[in-house]
Amino acid sequence: MSPAPNPSTAHLSALDQLLASFGDGLKAMSAAGGASRPRPVATGEALSEGERREAASLMRVNHAGEVAAQGLYHGQALMARDPVVRQQLLAAAREEQDHLHWCAERLQELGDGPSKLTPLWYASSAAIGALAGLRSDATSLGFVAETERQVSAHLGEHLERLPAGDAGSRVVLQAMQSDEERHGQEAVAAGGALPPAPVRGLMRLVSQVMKFGAARL
Repeated sequence: MSPAPNPSTAHLSALDQLLASFGDGLKAMSAAGGASRPRPVATGEALSEGERREAASLMRVNHAGEVAAQGLYHGQALMARDPVVRQQLLAAAREEQDHLHWCAERLQELGDGPSKLTPLWYASSAAIGALAGLRSDATSLGFVAETERQVSAHLGEHLERLPAGDAGSRVVLQAMQSDEERHGQEAVAAGGALPPAPVRGLMRLVSQVMKFGAARL
């Protein structure tokens, strides 16, 4: 099951919780605050300069993906009709915020930083999430399930591409992948209706655009 509602927001109204969640997303993007769970840590081999650049590029893309996840979940929560669905989306967003912090920390260790287009990733994803939630909660949950399926596959590709000695990034991506798979399963269990093939294709295209931009800017 998804984590219990954040004690600091449990007493607030639905609108207050949404506003607080948007604020958390903005704080996370600016590296303020911290993760609610400790980052998985492992010691690997010393990386060559080429390996360091490759690992940093991959982690920058993953950081951008977690920024987008914040936007998606917040936009979907904004449109959720059922309070239970809204809480599920916000709980998942808090776990994605952990991923965001983990990626930011690992990027710093690799001597790099996040994408310069971070505000764009968040704003555009929030708009997409709101549109997905506009039709129905079932459509929104199905969008979550497909998004997490694609993200899990993307993380698998990055795990294969990481330098063999980069155990520090590897354990972070493995923990993220486990969470993403669970989020997708929970969305289906809650009644998510998977989007049609054309929509899934469009989602992959948007993801590719983001990956391309984040890897370079």
